[in-house]
Amino acid sequence: MNWTPAAAPDGTDDREEDAALGPRAGAAAATAAHHHEVLMTITATVRLTERPRYSRTLPRAAKSARGARTLVRTALTAWGLDGIAGDGELVVTELVANTVEHARGHHVRVTLTRVGPGRVRIAVVDLSRTRPVRRAAGDDEVRGRGLALVEALTVSWGTDSKRWGKVVWGELAAGVVCR
Repeated sequence: MNWTPAAAPDGTDDREEDAALGPRAGAAAATAAHHHEVLMTITATVRLTERPRYSRTLPRAAKSARGARTLVRTALTAWGLDGIAGDGELVVTELVANTVEHARGHHVRVTLTRVGPGRVRIAVVDLSRTRPVRRAAGDDEVRGRGLALVEALTVSWGTDSKRWGKVVWGELAAGVVCR
């Protein structure tokens, strides 16, 4: 499959996001130790013309939520935003769980982008064009609360459609209580 870059609706070049599930291009890789001496590669992209970003491609599997949480904690700690790391871990867990349950393909891409002072966007990229729908789960249902949780923890969330799939994201802001 070929991944063709495209300009984002706001005019910025989102080449890495559009190529998220394809080969990596031009990003510097940093390796961090993970629990039980397993190594994890985290891609950190910082360019003078772009916002700081961390990203990681993971298998589309439930076990990937752990790696996604590690990425979130690593990025938020590096940016001095430890205070929102717990909420960030919950948000990325729910977004990855939705992708595992409803998307297609073998991999997902998790990105964290510093969008302003004290503000970060957590996004999960997948190959499904089906947009997630927030629903009200019944009291006896064990599923169906993920997007309600994302909505409660973030200052905003949404879905950006792409030719090849979608990006589901939520933004967190330090010092803002969303609940």
